[in-house]
Amino acid sequence: MYVVVVYDTAAERNPKILRTCRQYLHHVQRSVFEGSLSPAQLRRFKAAVESCIDSGYDSVLVYTYPPGATPERQSWGRPQDSPTDIL
Repeated sequence: MYVVVVYDTAAERNPKILRTCRQYLHHVQRSVFEGSLSPAQLRRFKAAVESCIDSGYDSVLVYTYPPGATPERQSWGRPQDSPTDIL
């Protein structure tokens, strides 16, 4: 499935969540990541993210699209650097 992840976390947790997201997805812009994950990878990713955040303060949004339904992405305004490779 195709996944888009957006997060808003406290500054002290940003580096850890950034590293975690980069292990699974392409870094698109600041706190936005996207890429394809299997259901098992998504479960592992969710567990890794949940261990990084304070669920009472931080927010992580995950948009999932079924296989074959890759969304069209449009970029408005100043373009960001190219998406990074998964580490």
